[in-house]
Amino acid sequence: MELFKALGFKWNRSLVPSVLPIHSLDRVAFRFHRMLPEFVWDASVLEGNPFTFPEVKTLLDGVTIGGRKLSDQEQVLNLATSSKHLLALVKSNQFILNKATFTELHGLVARNEALEWGHFRGEGNETGYTPDVGLGEYARYTPLETLAGAPELNRIFTNGLNILQSEVQRPFEKGAAFFLFGALQQFFFDGNKRTSRFMMNGILMSAGIDAISVPAAKAQQFNENMVRFYLEKDATEMIAFLIGCHPDAEKIYEINSNLSRN
Repeated sequence: MELFKALGFKWNRSLVPSVLPIHSLDRVAFRFHRMLPEFVWDASVLEGNPFTFPEVKTLLDGVTIGGRKLSDQEQVLNLATSSKHLLALVKSNQFILNKATFTELHGLVARNEALEWGHFRGEGNETGYTPDVGLGEYARYTPLETLAGAPELNRIFTNGLNILQSEVQRPFEKGAAFFLFGALQQFFFDGNKRTSRFMMNGILMSAGIDAISVPAAKAQQFNENMVRFYLEKDATEMIAFLIGCHPDAEKIYEINSNLSRN
């Protein structure tokens, strides 16, 4: 299928839930705002950040935490800034699934953490370093080589996004696929999964679907599933995992189970 070829991975589309609870934009925005400390903490745990949930709440209240590395503190603050910016885009109907929004969010997510931030690999000063992803006992996954001007990365992004937009209409499937597209292709030197999840949640909230946060308690399962995704280039398991992380997971299972029986 042209879609799978363009994105670089496949999934069983018949297993993706076709119906998810839809709410008003104000409702999904309110929930995201109310849950922001949990979202930030969950995301920081996935990055191996040692901040506890109470410490994250304290930091977001404007009180610094003694005994913690400044780099860990900045990562948490970057996640908070990115979350607030995403929320502002969604609430003002300015969230767009495109490169400009993707790189803008990355500039907030990976500020002072990635080698460079706010543009694709090769579009800045560094044109010779290609990052990779550690897969534990399975060694490492190496994405497309970094080239000056990022011609191939831009070609893959444009082609992948165009086909995703034209062939995938359901918001959850589109959001999950974009997250995994960004994670696999590694458009940036670092912060790819974080930025791509923000884009996924922008797609969901803009469609009236609650945002998804991977709970800290599921960090190990998330990492194990991602390793298999990088190895097998099959997103079926990860998409099912993301559904399980949705706040309406039980209702989604029930609704789609009833639909499949009718």
